Amino acid sequence: MELKNLVHVNKLNKQTLKSTEKEFLEEIINVSRRLQINPNWLMGVIELETGGSFDPSITNSLGYTGLIQFGKAAAKGIGTTTSKLRAMTALEQLRYVELYLKPYKSKIKRYADVYLAVFFPAAIGRPDGWVLHTSRLSAERIAKWNPLFDINKDKAIQIWEIKHKLLARIPESHKMIML
Repeated sequence: MELKNLVHVNKLNKQTLKSTEKEFLEEIINVSRRLQINPNWLMGVIELETGGSFDPSITNSLGYTGLIQFGKAAAKGIGTTTSKLRAMTALEQLRYVELYLKPYKSKIKRYADVYLAVFFPAAIGRPDGWVLHTSRLSAERIAKWNPLFDINKDKAIQIWEIKHKLLARIPESHKMIML
C-alpha cells in the first residue's frame, strides 16, 4: 500500500506527530499488518479520537489522552501512564496502541470493530441494533456521556449509530475500503 493513499494522510503534520510523517505511516502499516487489520481502519480511529489532529499529547476533559484516548486504567494495563503517553511522539505511542489492541485481534473484522475496541470493547462483533450498556453502566448514562453517537436522541447508542458517525468522517474516496 502506498503511504500517500491512506485515509486522512492530508491531516498529518510533523509538529503534532512529533516525528516524520513517513515513519509514522510506515509504522501504521506495520502495526496494522501485525494486528491483521486494514491500516485505513487504524488511521480512521486515530483521526476520530484526536479530533483530526493526530496529536499524541491531546487530552480531553476527562483526562483521556493520546492517539486512541487512553484512560488511566488502559494505560496501566499496557505498562505505562497517561502522562508518559502524553510525552511520547506519535511514532512511540503506536507501540502502545498496538499493545492495547492486540487482545482484540481475533475479534476485529471491520472498521467499526477497531473503534469499538477503543470505545466500548463489549460491543465488538455485536449486531447493528445492539445497545451499548453493561451491568454497571446504563444505556442512558453512556448516551449522556457520548451525545455525538446518539443520533436519534433516544438516550441509547446502538452500533449502527456508531458506524454512521465513523463513516461520516471518511472522505468519499475511501468509504468503500472502510466497510
